[in-house]
Amino acid sequence: MTGTVKTDRGDNGYGWVMVAVGFGLVSLAFGGIGSVGVFLKPLEAEFGWTRGEVSLGYTSVAVAAAAFGIFWGWLADRRGGRGIALFGVTMMGVSYFGLSFTGELWYYYLMHFAFGALGNAAAGTPIFATTGFWFTRNQGLAIGVMAAGGAFGQAVCPYAARLLISAYDWQTAYAVLGVAFLVIGLPLAMLVRDPPARIQSRADAKAARQGGPALSIEAAAATSLAPRQVMPWICAAAFFCCVCMTVPIVHVVALVSDRGVDPELAASVLSVLMIAGISGRILGGKVADIVGPVPGWMIMSGGQTALVLLFPVTEDLIWTYVLAAAFGLFYSGDMASILVAGRMLLPARVAAQSMGWIVFFGWLGMGTGAWAGGAIFDYAGDYFWSYATAAGGGVVNLLILGLFWLRLERARSGGAGEMAHA
Repeated sequence: MTGTVKTDRGDNGYGWVMVAVGFGLVSLAFGGIGSVGVFLKPLEAEFGWTRGEVSLGYTSVAVAAAAFGIFWGWLADRRGGRGIALFGVTMMGVSYFGLSFTGELWYYYLMHFAFGALGNAAAGTPIFATTGFWFTRNQGLAIGVMAAGGAFGQAVCPYAARLLISAYDWQTAYAVLGVAFLVIGLPLAMLVRDPPARIQSRADAKAARQGGPALSIEAAAATSLAPRQVMPWICAAAFFCCVCMTVPIVHVVALVSDRGVDPELAASVLSVLMIAGISGRILGGKVADIVGPVPGWMIMSGGQTALVLLFPVTEDLIWTYVLAAAFGLFYSGDMASILVAGRMLLPARVAAQSMGWIVFFGWLGMGTGAWAGGAIFDYAGDYFWSYATAAGGGVVNLLILGLFWLRLERARSGGAGEMAHA
């Protein structure tokens, strides 16, 4: 018995509904993480913790999201995304509300771990694989628009947190944000729907496990390499790419406020960076559609790496805003490029779990960069070497991407040669 499914997902209007849903869920997932930097100095003042210790909260989120993203991706490949999204949104709200009761470092780390493992990883990681397969055309653009939600959330949430801290206190800020995650996120998660290709892929995988015939042909990826040959390259590049981008994301508010700038103005620098990132993620996705996922990733990584070293030496506030906007454009395009590469270069049957592994190494890089930025500051007494380390991560990322691109080109040439001789 055979069957067919609709595969022209590019014409299905619900794909764009899913992009809007993904935009909202990713806004919440990344907005909560992006707010860590705003709480650095209030918690430092309240408890006497060092910046390295407080920054480790970001690392806790990153490591948890990295590890559990693999599990949620594996589960989404088998069970679908709606229930996972609902659970993730619930845990984001509960864990952030729980942070309002922080009194000890272990508890602070535990709540951040819960946010990453049970919230961010569940609500954020599978949605990219789920949404990407609603489209056959403009996949990069669709993923870029959805990924722009991360930049939007990281612009709005930290600034809202800073206003709440100034008007009330850090405890109230955590509690209000936790409730907001539930009120906004739960209705969005109810709209999550798997595309026909993903449903068919699960049916094929189940039939294969039971020894029966598959009903359709697996959706092809844009490379002749097997997933096990592609994954190490993407994962390694994602790690060093995220080391580079995270130092400004987590530490730019503290860097600017250390110069005597009002805390609200310092937080607005991060907001400018993230608002620019909305356009950057859309741009990164569209560039990938035009030049390919790896060359597009290299373009965005080059801009990010070149700009990151300017932060500790740019002291004028106006030029700091300009730099933040420019960095936001490239860093966000970089992040979108990671997701687009994972979608375009890997097949549907392993889409979500592959995305989980890519996000795993990306989060490891972000956690490493966040912690290193604070620890190096504690040791050196300023942020220059923190940002220099970030630039070093960007250089390594570019080297990996260059070698990966050469490997893909050799594989394509070899495949073309085999077809010519057939």
